[in-house]
Amino acid sequence: MHALKVTSSVLASTFAAWRGTKTRPGTRQPEQLLELFEFEACPYCRLVREALSELDIDVLIKPTPKGGQRFRPQVADAGGKAQFPFLVDPNTGAAMYESADIIDYLYRTYAGRGAPAAWLHGLRVPGSQLATAARGMRGLTARKSRPAAKPLELYSFESSPYSRLVRERLCELELPYVLRNMAKELWKDMGPPQMRTALFPNEPVQGRNRTALLERTGKVQVPYLIDPNTGTELFESADILDYLNTTYAA
Repeated sequence: MHALKVTSSVLASTFAAWRGTKTRPGTRQPEQLLELFEFEACPYCRLVREALSELDIDVLIKPTPKGGQRFRPQVADAGGKAQFPFLVDPNTGAAMYESADIIDYLYRTYAGRGAPAAWLHGLRVPGSQLATAARGMRGLTARKSRPAAKPLELYSFESSPYSRLVRERLCELELPYVLRNMAKELWKDMGPPQMRTALFPNEPVQGRNRTALLERTGKVQVPYLIDPNTGTELFESADILDYLNTTYAA
C-alpha cells in the first residue's frame, strides 16, 4: 500500500515538472518565520510552496483543510474571507491572498528580483492541478485529531515524493509545523541520497538546512520529522505516518 502511495506521489511530482527540487537561494532570510495558511491539495498553495522551496525560505505552515476548525477561521478573521493560500509576514506586516501576488512578494522581498514570468501568468497552474489529481485529492479534508501544543518540524523539499505523503497527513490532522526547506543547490545532489554517497562521497554538503540536518543526524535524507511535544525524531515516511496516526489521529 505504501509503495502505491509513493508511486502516485512520484507521478504528482512529474506532473508538477519536479519544481521545488533545486534551489536558488534568496539574498536574505526572514528574521521571523513567515506564516502560510494552506492545504496540501490546493494547486495554488502548491505553487507558493514551490517558490518557498526554490528560494530556500523556511515557513510556519498552518494547515487549513476543508472542514478544519483550527486555522481556517483565523484567515477569515484576518483577511475577511476563507481563501487560500494566505501569507502573513511578521517581518513587514504584509498579509495577502493570491498565489501570484504572494510569489512576486517573496521574490521581491527576499531575493531582490521579480518572480520569473512563468509564476505570474498561470503557466504552472495546469501541472499543479494534475499533481493534485494524481494524489486523489489527499491533503484536502480534515480528519479528527488531537492538537499539538507546539508546532512540529519537518525537513523536506517540495517535490520529494516521500515528503509529500507526510505533508498531506500533517495537513489532514491540522498539525502546525515548521517547514525546513532543503532543496538542492548542486547537480551532484540530484537523485536518491544513496546515489550521491556512492558517486560523490567526498563532495561537501551545501545548503543551510541540508548542512543542519547532516550535523544533527549524520545524514541528509528527507523527510525528517521532529516533534518537540514528545521528543520524537525520525526518518522514513512510512514510520512518520504511523507515528502521526498513533500520536495525533483521534
